[in-house]
Amino acid sequence: MRRKTIGDQELALLQYIVENQPTSVGEVAIGFGEARGLARSTVLTMMERLRNKGYLQRAQHAGVYRYEATTEQHDVVNSAVGSFVEKTLQGSITPFVAWMSEKAEVSDNELAELEALVARLQSQRRED
Repeated sequence: MRRKTIGDQELALLQYIVENQPTSVGEVAIGFGEARGLARSTVLTMMERLRNKGYLQRAQHAGVYRYEATTEQHDVVNSAVGSFVEKTLQGSITPFVAWMSEKAEVSDNELAELEALVARLQSQRRED
């Protein structure tokens, strides 16, 4: 089942929670919200919105709700990339690939990962 989409700010919040879970609203308000000028109530609203969309779950521990993501870090990143490609690049990866080709700091590891991805895509294409 496909989950409801989330905005950029919600994605950033979800990624923060994945990296710091389990966490409380107060902890997120300090660690995530303060740097962005978000009030505790705004952070709570965003976290509850993510919970209602199925991205977070909460459990009460010693009288405090602790939140955890229902998805892995890899899935959060994939969602962020997919959202960026669909919303910003109108579904085309060509501008992203062009940007990558002009980026001066592509490491040997990143280049090897890109080559492996291209090889996998070519293999899948041959199978179809």
